[in-house]
Amino acid sequence: MLFIELFLCQFKSLQKKELYCDQPDHSGHCVLFVLIVVSVQTHSGALFPQSLKAVVKTEKGQEVVELSPLPKRAKRTYLAMDTDKEVIGYVIPVFRDDVTEEGISYVAMRNLFVREAREAMEVKVEKKTRTTHIRESAERVELGKTMEEWSEFRKKMNPDSLTHRPEFIVKPRGQTIWEGNTVKLHCTVAGWPKPRIAWYKNNVLIDAKAHPEKYTTESNYNMHSLEIKNCDFLDTAQYCASALNIKGEVSSVATIVPHVSCLSMCADGYSPEHGVTFQTTIIDKFEVAFGHEGETLSLGCTVIVYPTVKKYQPEVVWYRNSVPLKPSKWVHTHWSGERATLTLTHLNKEDEGMYTLRVNTKSGFDSYSAYVFVKDADVEVEGAPVAPLDVRCHDANKDYVVVTWKQPAVEGSSPILGYYIDKCEVGTHHWAQCNENPVKYARFPVTGLVEGRSYIFRVRAFNQEGVSRPSRVSEPVIAMDPSDRASLKAGPSAPFTGMIKFTEEDPTVGVIPGEPTDVVVTEATKSYVVLAWKPPVQRGHEGVMYYIEKSVSGSDIWQRVNTGMPVKSPRFALFDLAEGKSYSFRVRCSNSAGVGEPSASTGDVTVGDILDLPSAPGTPVAARNTDTSVVVFWSASKDVSHLVGYYIECSEVGTDIWMPCNNKPIKQTRFVCHGLITGVNYVFRVKAVNAAGYSLSSSQSDAVIVQAAICKFPRVLLRHSSTHTYDVTMLEAVKDYMILSWNPPAHDGGADIRGYFVDYRTVKGGVAGKWHEMNHKAEDLKENVFYQFQVRAMNMAGVSEASLPSGRLECKEWTITVPGPPVGLHVLEVRDTSAVILWEPPVFDGRTPVNGYYLDLKFESAGEEGWKAAHEKVNQVKYMKVTGLEAGASYVFRVRAQNLAGVGNPSVPIGPILAQSRPGTKEIYVDVDDDGVISMVFECADLKAGSEFVWSKNYQAMADTSRITIVTEKGKSRAIFNSPSLEDLGTYSCVVTNTDGISSSYTLTEEGESKQSGPRLSLTWCFPVIPFKNEMAMELLEKGRVRFWTQVEKCTADCQVEYVFNDVIITQGKKYTMNFDKSTGIIEMFMDSLEVTDEGTFTFNLVDGKAKGATSLVLIGDEFRELQKKSEFERAEWVRKQGPHFVEYLDFTVTPECDVLLKCKIGNVKAETEITWSKDCIEIADDDEDAKKIEKKDGDLTFNIGKISKHDAGVYEVFLKDDRGKDSSIFKLTDAAVMNELFRVIGESVTVTLVISTEHGIILQSVVTYHHEDLRVGWLHKDAKISASERVKAGVTGEQLWLKINEPTEKDKGKYAMDIFDGKDGVKRVFELSGKAAFTLSSISSSDRARVIGGLPDVVAIQEGKSLNLTGNVWGEPVPEVSWTKNEKQLLSDDHYSLKFEHGKFASITIAAVTTTDSGKYALVVKNKYGTEAGEFTVSVYNPEDDENWKKIKQTLVTLALNQTDEKNKKIKNNNPEATQCEK
Repeated sequence: MLFIELFLCQFKSLQKKELYCDQPDHSGHCVLFVLIVVSVQTHSGALFPQSLKAVVKTEKGQEVVELSPLPKRAKRTYLAMDTDKEVIGYVIPVFRDDVTEEGISYVAMRNLFVREAREAMEVKVEKKTRTTHIRESAERVELGKTMEEWSEFRKKMNPDSLTHRPEFIVKPRGQTIWEGNTVKLHCTVAGWPKPRIAWYKNNVLIDAKAHPEKYTTESNYNMHSLEIKNCDFLDTAQYCASALNIKGEVSSVATIVPHVSCLSMCADGYSPEHGVTFQTTIIDKFEVAFGHEGETLSLGCTVIVYPTVKKYQPEVVWYRNSVPLKPSKWVHTHWSGERATLTLTHLNKEDEGMYTLRVNTKSGFDSYSAYVFVKDADVEVEGAPVAPLDVRCHDANKDYVVVTWKQPAVEGSSPILGYYIDKCEVGTHHWAQCNENPVKYARFPVTGLVEGRSYIFRVRAFNQEGVSRPSRVSEPVIAMDPSDRASLKAGPSAPFTGMIKFTEEDPTVGVIPGEPTDVVVTEATKSYVVLAWKPPVQRGHEGVMYYIEKSVSGSDIWQRVNTGMPVKSPRFALFDLAEGKSYSFRVRCSNSAGVGEPSASTGDVTVGDILDLPSAPGTPVAARNTDTSVVVFWSASKDVSHLVGYYIECSEVGTDIWMPCNNKPIKQTRFVCHGLITGVNYVFRVKAVNAAGYSLSSSQSDAVIVQAAICKFPRVLLRHSSTHTYDVTMLEAVKDYMILSWNPPAHDGGADIRGYFVDYRTVKGGVAGKWHEMNHKAEDLKENVFYQFQVRAMNMAGVSEASLPSGRLECKEWTITVPGPPVGLHVLEVRDTSAVILWEPPVFDGRTPVNGYYLDLKFESAGEEGWKAAHEKVNQVKYMKVTGLEAGASYVFRVRAQNLAGVGNPSVPIGPILAQSRPGTKEIYVDVDDDGVISMVFECADLKAGSEFVWSKNYQAMADTSRITIVTEKGKSRAIFNSPSLEDLGTYSCVVTNTDGISSSYTLTEEGESKQSGPRLSLTWCFPVIPFKNEMAMELLEKGRVRFWTQVEKCTADCQVEYVFNDVIITQGKKYTMNFDKSTGIIEMFMDSLEVTDEGTFTFNLVDGKAKGATSLVLIGDEFRELQKKSEFERAEWVRKQGPHFVEYLDFTVTPECDVLLKCKIGNVKAETEITWSKDCIEIADDDEDAKKIEKKDGDLTFNIGKISKHDAGVYEVFLKDDRGKDSSIFKLTDAAVMNELFRVIGESVTVTLVISTEHGIILQSVVTYHHEDLRVGWLHKDAKISASERVKAGVTGEQLWLKINEPTEKDKGKYAMDIFDGKDGVKRVFELSGKAAFTLSSISSSDRARVIGGLPDVVAIQEGKSLNLTGNVWGEPVPEVSWTKNEKQLLSDDHYSLKFEHGKFASITIAAVTTTDSGKYALVVKNKYGTEAGEFTVSVYNPEDDENWKKIKQTLVTLALNQTDEKNKKIKNNNPEATQCEK
């Protein structure tokens, strides 16, 4: 046994292939820092013969044993040879890593130790005990630790060896958090040089410095973090941490999903992110709408979000029947920042439903809903049905689709007899009818589709009178396999990544398919039966088709239904079956190999409708709702399957005409019927519908009069109460009645309150009786009896729950002396610091009349002790303006009445009232015209249908209307004083009805002074100023002309303009041109050009009667000089364009064919215009070769350089010239700019990378359109550049870019990238080489590849007339295919040649009675999916009688044998050790 123990400076150097002599000593001997200890044990045989040893003497005379060295350049061999250099065996080498190149610092450090060990080299032959061996092993371990320490020191001394690409030690982790919380992503990254970290949100770089309020990033000691503050829905994204250094880039992704939490928002809606509480107000709301099919309908609301935050917009979402709407060709949404609009183009009944506008903010949401009804279009034939609706496609397959629809609400003058289904191929306008006979079932299978094509469908109904209009078309559907459709919807898995998929050849090609399974009847009607089944497991590679067979019940005869046209889909519809008969069905599969066995039978199936008509719904109950609507309730149909919905019909009492209330079926059992006539008696009925048809109509409801449920109490408060939802208060009590008051509910449920129901009950001895309904005025009550009251509110959605019962109220005439509480409190003109409170006098005055009022207020959050008086002296009027409020605070107000007896009880409080100016609030302003006529103007942009401007004086209706004339136009109202006098002094207010309290006031005093704050005007009249719509502006025109202009709001025909420049009046002439259009109010002044002397101030002075106005524009300094340059440039451009000129100057482009093309666009050219090209100031003549590359088409000039080379670089110029002028364009064609663009186009043309197998390994190959010699292509493996070696090589062949990998291993798996440099970021094509499928290719060099491993000679010489038998050993997994060839032509087994292949390992050939014609070159060819190999040999047949020929043949055979032996030796040396061993 031979033990060789090597001790080197580093532990890893034990695996090095060679030992180097780095530095000689002083005596000239090479010194190795290595201790070689040789221990020899003799056995029966020696591994190395004695002749391989040599004895040498050192300088000290010591004898050492030295192995015979090989020449330095000799190739390493793994053959064992004897003394005669004959091969006697083969040595399997130990696996070695690649040699790591040693750095200079390492060599210097190693030499330091070498000096200390120069004398340590010796070779000893000794026997070691086990104790000695263990001790030396421990010493070796200790020495290894020391070497590792020195290795770490060397790394620090040599940072280059430490350089490596970044890697994530700890990756960021995705999190799900509550909205409003702060989340922090952490990661740890290693790499040298230290990587730079960047954070991305959905592939967009996060700039934390630009948004410090949102993001914070930290990087400490390779630990990095991203903090996201106050997360909300918009922060839902994928966050990517990217690490980059000079060695490469890596990234890691984490997903953040904020969830809405009731705790994430403050109770008052405060948004910590923006520091405010958003208040959403929806005004100018759309009402219940009615439209006809084919029309366009728009719904809109004005949305006010207060306060306004810069760059913040609410989320506006539209819903139909609680389903969010997406933009399409039928639906268009628009949000202008203030108004939300929904437009429904070409209405259809599918568009009917409840539409909701929802506005989401950081403080909550607000919504508004209203119903949209779509009436049928007029029928073309009187009495014909209307169009069906909601056409959909289901269960689409290769040649089959199921079309469904919903029946219309109106059948016409007679019942619907059936439906016709039409189809149209997408992209054409040809409609084809799918069914010859009409179908009554609202579901039909359409067959005979062409695979891969898209179709749309429509449905028409018909009765005895005619055919309806077609329905709205369905969404397009593709006739294709469902699995293919799923992959089509998913989209490409990795576009442009070079992903490689390996598939193995289906071994079932050419096999008859098996039988289908699970054949069932999915639908059965009187018209058709639909079968469905599962494809067979074994179906071959090319796919299968199906034949359907039927058999009448009780018969054994099977009849094929689709003999002429097999189907591709696992669905089939059978028509023309006899109704009432029973059939059995089965299915067969077929392919090119034949028809398979039939499936199991379905059993007897009777032809008939499986789905029954629904039963009639219960009798409807109608209840009053509003003046134009009624609420209808009914009980659902019993025992109904697949209910589509209900249709509601109404009829005026006394007539027999039924009209549909809804044109789209609903599934609820409650519906509000709108559009009815007020005061008319109606009855209602309901019918259900499913796919089988309509049910019988229900019984008629009781007649109901269309009117509001209850009259609104005129004293209903307009503001929400800070107390309970309702506060029922008694205003007055007499002997037999009481007058009540209450507050509206805190929430209206998303719809306006339409009225109230009041209930009462008696209370005797603490025992309450039953509730009874009454109106606001509780009449016919009993004196001295206690009562309780409760109130219920109603809107379009229904009636609310009842309020809490009031306290016990005694019906007893009041005898108190003080007045009762004032009523009807409401608030107007709410501003940041003020508000106007109005009220009505109490119903009960007490013993004496009311002579004044006191107004109290408090903060909303304050208790009862927080009330304080708003004034000291009694207020004589029924209104008061409260000032000094805190902006943004909420207040509650109440009023107390006073008479001579004292102050009465306070009113029901009103509030909370937020002291905040309403967004868009405008105030009344005073306008005085030229004739001195004074008027007050108030504008409102939020007018609704029915809104009016109501003017009042001192908050009371004007008694004398002759003094003021009210003129209202659109959103503006003007109050004109007919004859101003002292009688007109006072406070004028204007309220816009049907709005959220839009109002304003103006105080008119004699001297313009008053203690009361607010706008006011003195009667002292002054001359007005002419108002301007726009101040003076300037713009450049063609030819460099300059236009100064302005516009006044209004002027008379006598208005005059004075044009002034630097205080000097200028007039119209050669330099200046003036124009004043008094109809539009536009004033203009033109100058042909700007000169140096034109620097200064331009002014327009206006005089219009007694009114005056002026506007100026200053042009001085840099602004003037810049304007002057632009004017001169525009004039020069105009002059240039008068002759031939360049519209687009000369530039270049690279075509997809990689041709370089110079191009420009010219204009205003004539036939005689000269066009000249030149290169480097040398004109290109017509007879030059380059002239053939020039083309002119319309106004485009091109110069096709073609495939560019270095001599094409230069300066190109194009000249245009004729009698009108000339122009030129120059372009410098440089190598860098063009080549980079060329390389980019080449990179974009790279095809998908293919993997090709060879006998040595694999080749990764892509093709480009064109390859240039300067194209730089780099290959990367796992983001690291691939260095060329004997095993891995990259290159180019024609237009093919390839990377060869010989003998691939597991390490070669992973991501590969081809990087084509284009001067910028480069063009990369990335693909993944991984998985089991990819590395079946590596089996080419493994034992699974088909090979001939022995048994065949190189040369065979046989005497003529004898039989030859040869057997070759074959290997491969799977078992290879075997064939024999002679002179490269395949042999077939017959009487002369007998070919056998036994046990998958032995292939034999027998040639009976050989002749000279059997001589030739034979080969045993083996092949499997991993490769092909041929074992070749030569057969020579000779005749012994011909000695001379025999000698020649023998000499030829010897020479041939020697040559083949040399070839095999070379093959052994080149192949890998494992394959060579198999060859042996």
